[in-house]
Amino acid sequence: MSATDTPATDRAATRAGRPRGARPAGYGVVRGGRGAFLLHRRAALVVGALVVLLALICVAYLCAGDSFVAPGRVLPVVFGGGQPADQLIVGTLREPRMVLGLLVGLAFGMSGALIQTVARNPLASPDIIGISQGAGVVTVGALTFGVTSGTPLPYLSIAGGLAAAALVYAFAWRGGLHATRFVLIGIGFSIALKSVITLLMTKGDVLVAQQAQVWMTGSLNGRGYDEAAPMAITLIVLTPAVLWAAYAQRTVSMDDDTATALGVRLGRVRLGLVVTGVVLASVATGAAGPVDFVALMAPQIARRMTGTAQIPLLTSALTGAVVVVLGDLLAKTLFSPTELPVGVLTAAVGAPYLIWLLIRRSGAGTRARATGGK
Repeated sequence: MSATDTPATDRAATRAGRPRGARPAGYGVVRGGRGAFLLHRRAALVVGALVVLLALICVAYLCAGDSFVAPGRVLPVVFGGGQPADQLIVGTLREPRMVLGLLVGLAFGMSGALIQTVARNPLASPDIIGISQGAGVVTVGALTFGVTSGTPLPYLSIAGGLAAAALVYAFAWRGGLHATRFVLIGIGFSIALKSVITLLMTKGDVLVAQQAQVWMTGSLNGRGYDEAAPMAITLIVLTPAVLWAAYAQRTVSMDDDTATALGVRLGRVRLGLVVTGVVLASVATGAAGPVDFVALMAPQIARRMTGTAQIPLLTSALTGAVVVVLGDLLAKTLFSPTELPVGVLTAAVGAPYLIWLLIRRSGAGTRARATGGK
């Protein structure tokens, strides 16, 4: 949603050739109190559909497993009732893991949307440009040196993610943030940090190395409310920043000259969006490991579903949640009784998508150069 009665919006509408206060095609006006907001109709329908789809996936998640529990017995447990056997299977074993999957998917989806908006590049996601690897270095280091409790790991991972993002941002800055340089430098740091993770794993004992290896694949196995609690706290604390980011995305999506003319301090806005995205990705990585390609895919899927000019933040978050929860549902049922880490399944889908995206961008660049040469 976006405000329709602000001076900045009026000036932007005038620059775009629309009469002041005119409503763009595909938008409706929602009025409340003294304000009026634009609502993208298709985006609203997509959000509603994703909420319904996510609810159905969650019910299926709680039903499926070694022992099937009928939906009629699942719902009472969700609302605090149900039989003792169902409370054990659904409420103790399945629900905490599902809640963590929801939070991880929401965080990765929003993180990818924010970072891709700033970089203006669909390849700029936390697991591609080294942020997840920075969080991984600190987490694996903590595991190696004896911090085995899952509760502090999400907090520790934030420091690693922020440090990695600061290095990438500093090396990519040359009087401005160039998208291609940002991604390439991030890929370089990602490779280097993976080497550090491998080195740390060789320094620990065998059991610690195995634990770190499972964590590095991105897994919800054996995890629950202990890991979900830090994530929930972080998301609550970041709510004002996320609401601001949803508004600030519009200004960053403009070209630099237009945004500067409207009085936007692009450097500060971009830094705020990056920091918010990095914290979200880092805390999710600390809770479940680097679940690869969720932050890469979710924003682009959301953008294609809504047809909006900018990456929709809420739709990206819901898409990320659908990908993680559905992925974990399939990972624990497709090869039952063996449970795969959810990161294996998302990587199996995300790797071909990344290759397609690289080929598509390479083809677009070739066509642009051919057109420019005419």
